[in-house]
Amino acid sequence: MLTNLFQSALGRSTLIAPEDTWSLLALLLASVALAIYLEQRYVWASKISGAIIALLIALTASNLGIIPTSCTLYDNIIWNYAVPLGIPLLLLQCNMRRIWKETGRMLVIFLIGSAGTVAGAFIAYTLLHSYIPGLEGVAAMMTGSYIGGGVNFAALAQEFDVGEIKAAATVADNLLMALYFFALIVIAGMGFFRRRYSHPHIDRVEKEGESQEARTQAAAYWSRKDISLKDIAMNFAYAGAVVWAAKLVAGALSAIIPDTGVALHMLNTFFGSEYVWITTVSMACATWGEHQVEKLSGSQEIGTYLIYLFLFVIGVPASIAEILHKTPLLLVFTAIMVAVNMLFCFVGGKLLHFDLEDIILASNANIGGPTTAAGMAISQGWSALVGPVMLVGTFGYVIGTYLGILVGGLLGA
Repeated sequence: MLTNLFQSALGRSTLIAPEDTWSLLALLLASVALAIYLEQRYVWASKISGAIIALLIALTASNLGIIPTSCTLYDNIIWNYAVPLGIPLLLLQCNMRRIWKETGRMLVIFLIGSAGTVAGAFIAYTLLHSYIPGLEGVAAMMTGSYIGGGVNFAALAQEFDVGEIKAAATVADNLLMALYFFALIVIAGMGFFRRRYSHPHIDRVEKEGESQEARTQAAAYWSRKDISLKDIAMNFAYAGAVVWAAKLVAGALSAIIPDTGVALHMLNTFFGSEYVWITTVSMACATWGEHQVEKLSGSQEIGTYLIYLFLFVIGVPASIAEILHKTPLLLVFTAIMVAVNMLFCFVGGKLLHFDLEDIILASNANIGGPTTAAGMAISQGWSALVGPVMLVGTFGYVIGTYLGILVGGLLGA
């Protein structure tokens, strides 16, 4: 074993010492840069996702004994600073007035799907909690992820410490999402579903072919953005102020609300969570400070980068043997959640006479978040739905953390 070799040669079990913060930081930053580069450069990497690539690099490095499983950089700096600062920046799109105004019917089916995700979490937990220790925390994390996205997973992973199982849950999460997105594309072409649901956007694309508008939107979405030094400064100042305010409110309420009994424990968990208040304050700023928010550039890029650092750190303490042991059961757990979400969306959509495209994209926005749903709309040529599904998916960022904490509280996490 390399760890034994390092122990005899260096007097420690890892190549890089836990106190060698600069070496660890250099490796962390280089690994995240490589993951992002591969994701944007190669089709195979984009299918795996940069999140999984970053996690796998960390997983490999820690299991080979190159980096320690615990250190100040990971445990204090990334968890306590990078994650909280990234979330307000990613929530700057959550202008509630715009979301209510522009999403129309798609928001209804998205909320039905969100209810399905919560129901799926309780069903899956009931069936599998005897086999997976710490599943109540995982249920909370996956509820947030399958209503919102990675930003909610990050917040809830910080709120509910489930140990090494986080990495296995991330692997299961991303693998299941990839399979489900493929299934949704197949569903869009199946005669069974086309005979039972209206599908005007599919008909238009098949009649006209892929539109130039869809290709232009795709190019515009992934193009470079202008960003100034002032933008960077204002983004970090804003994020720091939001986290500071949220911590004050959460700390005060946690001290006031007793943590005794099921009901009070749930209230203490919810209102005493800094991430509930980070979400609430961020949403309020995005809604009532929309003109100021519009002047900021780079918030999504900076926030996403900070979350990628978090995804690397998730993989560090994980054991490969533990992941191979846990992931199959977690895949079953996430598959149950996704199946119930899908059932709610398609049955609810049928009863309310929704178009097939709205149902597919709303379910995608639940499970994968706004960017994957917009990507699917673009790739299928449903250009009129790109804007609405982005807004609906962004709304998931708002409610995902709330509902995840409620699920965790009810399950006793």
